[in-house]
Amino acid sequence: MYRHGYPAKSRETKFFSTYANLKFYTQEIAMKPDGVYINEILTKWKGDYDKLEHNHTYIQWLFPLREPGLNWHAEELTAEEIKEFLKTKKAKSNYLQVYEIMLDFFGMKLENRITGRLARASNWKERFQHLNESQHNYLRITRILKSLGEFKFENFQIHLVRMLLHEALVEETLPNTLHSALEYFVYTIKSRKERRRLLRFARLHYKPAESFVWGPLRKEATGGRSLVAKSSSLSEKRPLTQEKSRDNTVSEDLPSSVAAAVTRETAPCIVIGTGMQQKGQSSSDIVEADNAKNKRSFKGKSDNQVAKPLTEAKDTGKSQSLDENVEDSDPIETESCVSQGQLSLKQI
Repeated sequence: MYRHGYPAKSRETKFFSTYANLKFYTQEIAMKPDGVYINEILTKWKGDYDKLEHNHTYIQWLFPLREPGLNWHAEELTAEEIKEFLKTKKAKSNYLQVYEIMLDFFGMKLENRITGRLARASNWKERFQHLNESQHNYLRITRILKSLGEFKFENFQIHLVRMLLHEALVEETLPNTLHSALEYFVYTIKSRKERRRLLRFARLHYKPAESFVWGPLRKEATGGRSLVAKSSSLSEKRPLTQEKSRDNTVSEDLPSSVAAAVTRETAPCIVIGTGMQQKGQSSSDIVEADNAKNKRSFKGKSDNQVAKPLTEAKDTGKSQSLDENVEDSDPIETESCVSQGQLSLKQI
């Protein structure tokens, strides 16, 4: 819904919003229930890691979305409010400063305010260790990424996801973020072409390479009923009609315990198994191969699934699992990744 502009909310008008998010960013109102104004955040919150870690009501105000969060005092964005926000220079400047505060909290810094290029902060070792161990912050990162996309900072999204993937797979400093990066962070990118580039980068560095796949193809069962072949502990065999009826969204603001409970239904886009279907190979062959090979469950770096390469492989764009001829457009998929619990090549 986010990537396609919330079709159900396409008829929103300015009358549905009090522009609370814009007013907060222009110092007209304080965020609720804390009663803190944006200027105080910009001048006093940077480096106050205890506050940023333990306060759970500010993130909805600092990075608003067109969907509800856990702080019911915060107001959802509307399409009209976004337009006004982007016209307001003060609001956009304050928004980028807030982004820099959160980057510092994660151990990063914004090197270029135009391109969104990132680098490690001076205290990155301490902050990366904290981020690697505090997985509830991954929900915050998802919200930040989606908010960046709402305010037309798509390049900033890409740089953040790329850095997280690099640190997890190449540098091995943030191995615990890998699952969220592959199954949530990448899919906040609205451009299909850019999503595929990020996934190609991940595939080049994923270890073992044969365990990085996009998901098995659907298998037509007798009687015309579509089934999803089971290839790992993350997937289940269900009629496609049942899958489509399920709610295919989960808020990044959910507590970690709740998010974990629904991960099985909402996240399995990258699964463990064999590679993509080769030319001339039938779907049944792929399913049989998947069933034979894909008995591993998805594990993090702690189980030595990620190994540091001697040198960083060059992304030649010739990965056998990806088709380079990809349009940059991203039409609404008729079969969503979440609803099937799987992801086919054309859906990436």
